Amino acid sequence: MTTLKDVADQAHVSRMTVSRVINHPDKVTDEVKQLVYQAMKNLDYHPNAMARALVNNRTQIVKLLVLEEMTTVEPYYMNLLTGISKELEEHQYALQLVTENSFEIGTCDGYIITGMRHEDYQWIKELKLPFVLFGENRYGYDFVDSDNKMGGQLGTEYAIKRGYEHLIYVGIDLAEPFEYSREAGYLQTMQENGLEPQIIRSDNHSTQIQSFVMEHWNDYPENTAFVCASDRLALGVERAILAQGGSLPDQYGVIGHDGVFLDQVAFPQLTTVKQEVDKMGGLCAKMLLEKIKNNNQVQGQCVIAPQLIVRDSTK
Repeated sequence: MTTLKDVADQAHVSRMTVSRVINHPDKVTDEVKQLVYQAMKNLDYHPNAMARALVNNRTQIVKLLVLEEMTTVEPYYMNLLTGISKELEEHQYALQLVTENSFEIGTCDGYIITGMRHEDYQWIKELKLPFVLFGENRYGYDFVDSDNKMGGQLGTEYAIKRGYEHLIYVGIDLAEPFEYSREAGYLQTMQENGLEPQIIRSDNHSTQIQSFVMEHWNDYPENTAFVCASDRLALGVERAILAQGGSLPDQYGVIGHDGVFLDQVAFPQLTTVKQEVDKMGGLCAKMLLEKIKNNNQVQGQCVIAPQLIVRDSTK
């Protein structure tokens, strides 16, 4: 087994110098560093993450590129970041959070990209480094996501079992795969149960859907359940029902989707379809590291089953 002394002998320097190059390269001249690095490469010596990075011509950095607005209203991205960073840490990788404007600043070994929209796919195919998408896509790119269709089914099935006579799907007005899948789960379940679907679409803002429901209040008879594509929409629907004098959960029911934070602070607390965001973050990191290790080999898709969390907004 190659030792620090072997590296020192080949580079014709002391063991202390080799140690200094590895741990404090800023304190060593470029000439000495190159001698030590070459010796480590010749001897296939991997003392730590830095040496391994040098030998393999890697940076030990992964960039997380976020292509949508990050809000402080809910800690969705904090859960994602935690999952990614924990997995990377086990492999001596650092995580760097970047936006579209800072995307090309500095080097890295690969990317995890979230918030992709249809127009973004024009440039993503030009990327040379390995990347993994957090979020369902239909372009054949490697991705990790929750089973969105299953999520739509879980919420709809539960509302039917609880005896709600009218089920309205409140979707996000966004032409993206995850929204199509959640809506498809609702539609399939309604069809299987011989029920007529009704769909409302809104921007993913609680205030907008709250205003809409209040304006159309007379369209929603008692014993109606709103199956929502996000907790943010569900929160707005809840507020509208209470503002109009409706009762939850006896007269109306509300089911959200995400289960990250808003479901717990809403009043009444939301029944929701919970995504394991931190787990999915870890799987994104694991998939990307496999791509880096195996010369950008295709990894496919990884879909995680969500779970229904029953709280006070439904019977």
